[in-house]
Amino acid sequence: MYCPGDAYKRPLIADSVKATKQGAIVGGQTSCKAPEISAFEKHLPPDVEIVSCHSLHGPNVDSKGQPLVLIKHRASQKSFDVVETILSCFGSKHVHLTAQKHDRITADTQAVTHAAFLSMGTAWHANNQFPWEINRYVGGIENVKINVTLRIYSNKWHVYAGLAILNPSAKRQIRQYAESVTELFKLMLGGHREELETRIKTAGQAVFAAERGDEDLLLQDEVLDRFSLGKVPKERTPNNHLSLLAMVDCWWKLGIVPYDHMICSTPLFRLWLGVTEYLFRNPLLLDEVINTAIEDNTFRSDDLEFTFAARGWSDTVSFGSFASYRDRFEATQAYFAPRFPEATRVGNEMIRVILEKTG
Repeated sequence: MYCPGDAYKRPLIADSVKATKQGAIVGGQTSCKAPEISAFEKHLPPDVEIVSCHSLHGPNVDSKGQPLVLIKHRASQKSFDVVETILSCFGSKHVHLTAQKHDRITADTQAVTHAAFLSMGTAWHANNQFPWEINRYVGGIENVKINVTLRIYSNKWHVYAGLAILNPSAKRQIRQYAESVTELFKLMLGGHREELETRIKTAGQAVFAAERGDEDLLLQDEVLDRFSLGKVPKERTPNNHLSLLAMVDCWWKLGIVPYDHMICSTPLFRLWLGVTEYLFRNPLLLDEVINTAIEDNTFRSDDLEFTFAARGWSDTVSFGSFASYRDRFEATQAYFAPRFPEATRVGNEMIRVILEKTG
């Protein structure tokens, strides 16, 4: 089983292939399967069988009940059954996919989600802000934004770089997210209320179809307000939530219906879907967001830096530079590092509660 960072898998497989036993079963636990499978096919002899896998959750999440993708690429059913039996010790929910389908779904559920949170962290860093110390960023949806952003930046950079850079579907989706952020921000700056409202509500209708209207929300107020790194103010500051609006706009432009991938969703994706659903299925809150976007300048400088950040991350991924990705990631990681222990503790508990609701 090969478990290197995506940036290192090709040379590692090429160097170690001579040690592979005849008739062995080989697989990988990496997040992007296209280069992994390509390397296996190129370097492994034909008698070696290939059964790959991918646990769709991070190291601090209990594997029980979480999705575990199994890919029978080049193997007999008997060998595949052996691998499935061995991996059953995780207690995960097995999902059988092809390598191509896996990469498309992980792009849909992870790549853009990571890009959004990476952009938030970069923007706060650029503004020299610790958002939990600012009243307008404490409570409700803001808790999810802050906790998940810090959770991502507390991990190693290569956990996210390989999925973004090596997955062909991911590049297109991250680019679309940056375009959605930019276009919506321009509408806000120009005061184009009617165009902004029409675009946002059209996207919302496409993603959160009317037939879901009677179903429970994935997240509720009491859950969102429980997990704060700062003191919750008595009054909430209205936010235009550009990051959330752009996510739904991006899904709409790409024809993605996020609920279609719930069986292969990560905890972070369920959180992100939960807060976007919370916003778009609450008409009063959505109208408040649109009004804030046009009439309130409180978050303008934050949104400007967020737009720069989203475009910067998109460019980094498009250039395919692991070195640039690492530099961008680790600069912001160092800025927030002192708060990682507390954020990890709060984030773990938040995810546990969310999984009880959405698992």
